[in-house]
Amino acid sequence: MLGNNRVLGIIPARGGSVGIPNKNIRQLHGKPLIAWTIESGKKSTVIDRLIVSTDSEAIADVSRFYGCDVPFMRPAEFAASDSPGELTVIHALEQLGGFDIVVLLQPTSPLRSSDDIDSAVRLLVETESESCISVTESHPHPNWMKRMVHGKLRPFLTDAIAPTRQSLEPVYGMNGAVYVAKVKAFLEARGFHTDNIAGYVMPAHRSLDIDTEYDLILCERLIQFAESGGSF
Repeated sequence: MLGNNRVLGIIPARGGSVGIPNKNIRQLHGKPLIAWTIESGKKSTVIDRLIVSTDSEAIADVSRFYGCDVPFMRPAEFAASDSPGELTVIHALEQLGGFDIVVLLQPTSPLRSSDDIDSAVRLLVETESESCISVTESHPHPNWMKRMVHGKLRPFLTDAIAPTRQSLEPVYGMNGAVYVAKVKAFLEARGFHTDNIAGYVMPAHRSLDIDTEYDLILCERLIQFAESGGSF
């Protein structure tokens, strides 16, 4: 609990996966991918209850093995590849009442830490925001991005200039690691994109989002590098 706020943590993990079969329970450095998020969520000092929302008995079994609560199975209509993630949160809030803040932790962000979770929730409260979303600095910068038009490169931004990297204003992209919102604001907006959003900045090495086999290999190498004493 943070102050008088009861905090619910939700790990969404559907059984189907287009890019990587059985992605949420694929092995990453000796344990299933979802276990990394369960462990960081359980270490959080602000989450009062952590659950996994899934339509898969296999994922539910793995989640329980790693000590996470699976209080219900997600209905099939909320587990399709094109189902909005917000529906998962709404369904969980309908099943479990009495919470003031909701935190969504996608299992595809295994390198996010418990401190990232706690810091994002605290930022929400301290800045009196309605929601808070984790971001990382974008590389390359949009000023240097191009569109392809009939085989020719054109600036992505029509007013883009190309100064030195040091002179460009930093821009940030959502990294998918931590989504936080006050429950009332989330339900009114039907999502985390409220009118008053704080941004919690994470470094690139903790912002890796697992979507392809390449991402899994890269993540494995990052973990090995860190365990060997390497620093970022």
